[in-house]
Amino acid sequence: MECCSSLSFCVPKRPLPLIRTALFSSICSSSRKQQMPIVQLSAISYKKFINSALDETKRHTHLAPSPLQERYNSRISMDGKSEIEMLSFEATKVRLLRSLCIESQTMQVLDFAVFPEPEFDMPIFCANFFSSANTNIVVLDLNPLHDVISQRDYKEKYYKGLIPLGLKYAELLPWGGKLTSESLKFFSPIVIWTRFTSSSYKYDVLYSAFMDYYKAWLELMDQAVVETNASKIMCNREAQHRYLTWRAEKDPGHGLLKKLIGETQAKDLLVNFLFNGIDELGSKSFLDYFPEYCCEDGTINQSRSIIGKSFESRPWDGKGEFISNSFEN
Repeated sequence: MECCSSLSFCVPKRPLPLIRTALFSSICSSSRKQQMPIVQLSAISYKKFINSALDETKRHTHLAPSPLQERYNSRISMDGKSEIEMLSFEATKVRLLRSLCIESQTMQVLDFAVFPEPEFDMPIFCANFFSSANTNIVVLDLNPLHDVISQRDYKEKYYKGLIPLGLKYAELLPWGGKLTSESLKFFSPIVIWTRFTSSSYKYDVLYSAFMDYYKAWLELMDQAVVETNASKIMCNREAQHRYLTWRAEKDPGHGLLKKLIGETQAKDLLVNFLFNGIDELGSKSFLDYFPEYCCEDGTINQSRSIIGKSFESRPWDGKGEFISNSFEN
């Protein structure tokens, strides 16, 4: 589910579409070399992250329950061993704030995202965390609504002031390994893509990063001015629709959800809850946006990546400039 771009659930048994084999081919180095105390999985609960984020949101805006809340609230896995809890809200500048949390004896998963109304070109807040007894896989970002590589004005508007924040956590939560070129369409210069061995220290660092990034997003929301130009609103709408279309089709969480609650309910959650807006924000299909994935028979290529180039290290320098020659085949 691809920080994103990238971006929802991270499942260690299957490669991610946005992160691909990076999650499984290397373990990111730790900024602390001494032995860390291993934290019990039962001590980790991403509900703390959700509750803190909601409390912080209420300091900035009024949250109202989303119409989705009645239908999407909780599920129990088919084997009865995993619980899925969902929350969803809306606000003045927020089309949808939603969270999905999975807890079992063997894993903890968080998918937390905030989508702005089309009248605002704000980034999409995205947090996708997976934890098992020994491994944590993390994508945390303010996913850009528009291309930050070619549209420098958009990058300057939203990310110039956040580069120091990104650099701080890039040291504490180092780059997690190879990242496919497709991912860069949806990630910003401050993206945290990392994996680490479970420890109480790293858990605290991740919580700090989550809250600092979310507070930064809320400040951007406070400063955002409503767009009145119809063509720019349509551009924002299509950009968000493109993002949702990619995520719903290529999200790696589909496999986990399918295993937990079956194919029908898994697809429903992806399209109508996690990436809600596909039917409302636009009419283009996945292949309209990404024709390179079209097979000869007109179906969608199910490959995780078709570009084949990946980034072994962070492809942005200390100033947030994209390093175009840092990829590997």
